[in-house]
Amino acid sequence: MSIKNIPTLKQLAVQSLLSNQALAISALESMPTNFFPPLFKEAFDCRHLGLLKAMVAAWPFVCLPVGALMKTPDVEALQAVLDGLDMLQSQKVRPRRWKLQVLDLRNVHHDFLDVRTRTQARAHSTETGSEKQVGRDLPRYALRPRLKVVTDLSFRFQLKEHQTCLLQWAQQRKGSVRLCCLRMTICALPVEIIKKVLDIFHPHYIEELELFTNQVLPFLGHFASCLGRMRNLRKFRLTQIYLGTQRVVNTLTDTEETCAIKFFSQFSKLNCLQHFSMNGVSFSSDHMKQLFRCLKTPLESLCITLCQFSQSDLKHLSQCQRLCHLQHLVLNGVPLSKIRPTHIRVLLENVAGTLQILDLMNCKMKDSQLSALLPALSQCTQLTRVCFYENDFSMAVLKDLLQSMANLSKLILELYPAPLECYDRQGNILVENFTQVCPELRDIVTAQRQPNILAFGTRICSECLIRCVYETESRLCRCWQ
Repeated sequence: MSIKNIPTLKQLAVQSLLSNQALAISALESMPTNFFPPLFKEAFDCRHLGLLKAMVAAWPFVCLPVGALMKTPDVEALQAVLDGLDMLQSQKVRPRRWKLQVLDLRNVHHDFLDVRTRTQARAHSTETGSEKQVGRDLPRYALRPRLKVVTDLSFRFQLKEHQTCLLQWAQQRKGSVRLCCLRMTICALPVEIIKKVLDIFHPHYIEELELFTNQVLPFLGHFASCLGRMRNLRKFRLTQIYLGTQRVVNTLTDTEETCAIKFFSQFSKLNCLQHFSMNGVSFSSDHMKQLFRCLKTPLESLCITLCQFSQSDLKHLSQCQRLCHLQHLVLNGVPLSKIRPTHIRVLLENVAGTLQILDLMNCKMKDSQLSALLPALSQCTQLTRVCFYENDFSMAVLKDLLQSMANLSKLILELYPAPLECYDRQGNILVENFTQVCPELRDIVTAQRQPNILAFGTRICSECLIRCVYETESRLCRCWQ
């Protein structure tokens, strides 16, 4: 046995306690606090459920981040932890070192054994903005919080067994335990179940929400009242929601239109919203107009992917005053080849002083559209990352773009499309052209500054699904290797 493999005295003590659970449980009251994290982890991993329950009730730190140990759902272990909370709540005399205030069930990525140094920061990190304000306003004697259970919830099609276990436990203890879900994902879950969940985990605490549903109407109308109560919502993502089209007018019944209006009007109540994403959604231009008019706070990021936008939609974007301080703008997979660039240019001009990340990947823009955007792009002096992959630019216009970008000194990541001269009439890659023109294009930037990461990429190969990329040298797709 090597020296590295010799167990420490603490490890030997932990193993000894695990071999005699009754002794371990009786020793918890006088056990040194630094033994708790390794003993708890071993008890959890080895499924010593009785010891787990007792350790929760005797936990000597402010926060118990048990979610860090739950890489996969474990109903029995979860039930043991919840039983430990019940034991703690039922004790008339608190344990001598009782400090537990927060049970954190989120699956976070850090070493559970660091809990002693991280626990205080983690306890504060679970506070919502409203709780922090309350903490500042109340006198010290009033700051005796109820035990708080913090979790993230992801519902996909139906409740899982461990979710049902948690919800049933939480339903019975709403008055004695503060239940907080900070991040929620809802995927095609019946609205009746969602309402029950939000009756247990109050929507006021939700800070991040992703919503996906194939029951669009009247789902959105029923869900609207829940959304309006998410006053601390900072990140909101709508995914694959179809609600009318840009081209078809009056496609909704009066009842459906009422539901849609009710849903979009709730955006005016989201006073903390900073990040908004739409992925594969389809709203009519009137609904898009209402959505952006209802925004009440300046957004930091707007991410729109795989959406069909009309000229009118882009006009609403450019006129929205809440988008004038964007730091991140993503229009990825939004076809712009048949749309006049006027409103995109206005939007870029509006955010020129704050924009740090710009993603216009797969927009199928042409030379004329890019040329119209160059004056606005040259004003975006705060840019650190740009992506123009999957657009159709000629060598001449791409050179103009690089001349504009060369003056932006904060750029650390630049992704540009290979020029049209690198393809034949059928769209096949001309490898020799690609390897010749890319160094010439790179030299335009290096003449002004030394780039960090600067790459030119072809379209994705239809055979191997990999693109050819040039940074300081060419990396060809598998078909050309």
